[in-house]
Amino acid sequence: MSRATRRPPAPGVEWEFDRLTLPRELSRNVVTRLLVERAERGGWELDRVRIGADGVRRVVLRRKIIRQVRPEIHFIF
Repeated sequence: MSRATRRPPAPGVEWEFDRLTLPRELSRNVVTRLLVERAERGGWELDRVRIGADGVRRVVLRRKIIRQVRPEIHFIF
C-alpha cells in the first residue's frame, strides 16, 4: 500500500487549520452541504477526513493566510 506524499508548502505560505468533529447521525448529503458552505463563504478547503470505527467524521479544513506587505516610505529631507 503506498502513501500519498505531500509537498512542503512554498516559502512564505502559511495555513490556518480548522478541525471539525461531525457525529455519525449526519447523512453524507448534510456533511457535503456543510463543507461546501464553509468553502464558499469562508474560503476553506478540505485537507483531511478520517472516519473512525464509531462512524464519527474528523475533518480538517485549511485556508491560506495572506499577509499583506507594508510598503516602505522613504522621506527625503
